Amino acid sequence: MGFFDFFKKDKGSAGKKSSAAAKWAEAAGSKRAQNYDRQEAITELANMGTPEAAEALLRRFTFVIDPSITDQDEKDLAYRGVLAAGRGAVEPIRAFASKAESVSWPMRLLKEIVEEDEYVEELLKWLSKWDTEYAKFIDPKLQILEELQDHKHEKILAAVTPFLADSNETARLNAVMAGLAQKDKGLVEPLVAQLLEEESVRVKNKICDGLLQLGAQIADEQREPVRKALPERYVIDGTGALKKG
Repeated sequence: MGFFDFFKKDKGSAGKKSSAAAKWAEAAGSKRAQNYDRQEAITELANMGTPEAAEALLRRFTFVIDPSITDQDEKDLAYRGVLAAGRGAVEPIRAFASKAESVSWPMRLLKEIVEEDEYVEELLKWLSKWDTEYAKFIDPKLQILEELQDHKHEKILAAVTPFLADSNETARLNAVMAGLAQKDKGLVEPLVAQLLEEESVRVKNKICDGLLQLGAQIADEQREPVRKALPERYVIDGTGALKKG
């Protein structure tokens, strides 16, 4: 076999793998398929352990069927099938998450495949595609900000700080909590700035709780404006420390 024959063989092998996944992809990702046909397709794809199979299996997370136990069984099998591709599933997961209406499954999958630092940095890339302006559908943004609350990383604080002023109240709340999880006093100034603008009582309360946790000292020139913005039960003492009454 010549040198170029080697590459021809490899190319042909890859093509077969791709074709094998394509054969089952439509049924596996179709809510309208017969249960038996869809389950057979998911099983075949799950046994392949290839990036192409992972890409096809991810489509199963875009819909729900009845009964719920069947829906869960299919998703569990698809989940295991995606994981079977190992790091080969990372790019399909990334591509899926970029268009998905929910990133809860992609986050769960990615978390099992990569190490903590890589996982957080990937989430921050996903978050960077969002801004703070009003949008009708922002579930992925909310999910990412919520997930970041469970992680500590040197890049999280800078990434979530802009979302303290998000147009959506839940996004602001999630950003506050993700920032506080970093236990970094660099968050004090942004929190105080947002407190002065914040209208939501629950976000104000979370900000104040956070300032207490961080042992914040309010600067002289800010004390009066902050006092006016404080929700009930919070006061600033003579040293500028925030207290809960």
